[in-house]
Amino acid sequence: MAPLKRRWPSYLGAAVTVVMIVWLGLKLRALGVDSLLAAMPTNPLFYLFFALLYIAPVTGDFIIFRRLWGIPAAGFVALTKKRIANDILNYSGEAYFYAWARQRSSMVAAPFGAVKDVSILSAIAGNMVTLAMIAVAMPLGIGLLTPHGLHNAIWSVVAVFAMSLPFLIFSKRVFSLPRATLWWIFGVHCLRLIAGCILIAFTWHFGLPTVTLGMWLLLSAARMIVGRLPLVPNKDLLFATFATLLIGQDAELSVLIAVTAALPLLVHVVLVAIFGLVGLVRKN
Repeated sequence: MAPLKRRWPSYLGAAVTVVMIVWLGLKLRALGVDSLLAAMPTNPLFYLFFALLYIAPVTGDFIIFRRLWGIPAAGFVALTKKRIANDILNYSGEAYFYAWARQRSSMVAAPFGAVKDVSILSAIAGNMVTLAMIAVAMPLGIGLLTPHGLHNAIWSVVAVFAMSLPFLIFSKRVFSLPRATLWWIFGVHCLRLIAGCILIAFTWHFGLPTVTLGMWLLLSAARMIVGRLPLVPNKDLLFATFATLLIGQDAELSVLIAVTAALPLLVHVVLVAIFGLVGLVRKN
């Protein structure tokens, strides 16, 4: 049992990798890779801003854990795996990264508290930024909602606020890190979320340049709002409907949104394969 206890982080990391490979393969098969590859934009700036969009969450986490633990550059790879695992199953990436940190006890003695605090603050930052965007967008978009949709939207806003409230009320019991550090982490998460909204707007703009950048910025804010509202059914359909009403160009817009949704999965597959090959080479 002693060797098993020492090696459980390695087993967990291997299990997460297998799950990632299987899930990504099934997801890409369902989306239809050939048709999506044929619809890829030709403007290189689309791929530049997509690359920046892809690494933005990982970069934010790396900045945080670099300050907390002084993690080396190899930590960027571990955080990339964390991001891929979270895209597959929420918070499974946190378990993977905790296991990765446990294997490096010389770097950090008790990683659970920091991983927990960073994860909770990420969710709170997402909720707070979403509420701020709703406050700005509601006067502009309230006329597009049906009475039933408006009712769901209002209760969703209440739910978003309520989900963050217990963590704020019982913050002394919930969080492990010093208050000043928590505020700094919260600020990094907020900047990362805002950067993500701006970067995806630029990505869409260079994929479909006939639409103004300002309109894409508004649409990226709407995407974040719809994705965070917990009581709204058919979020993808609601976002697609809103985007079509706002921009038009139904066919081109649908293809662009499908491409930007599938591209991260393709990158996930490539990176998981590269990480797996590098791991095999190192073992040999």
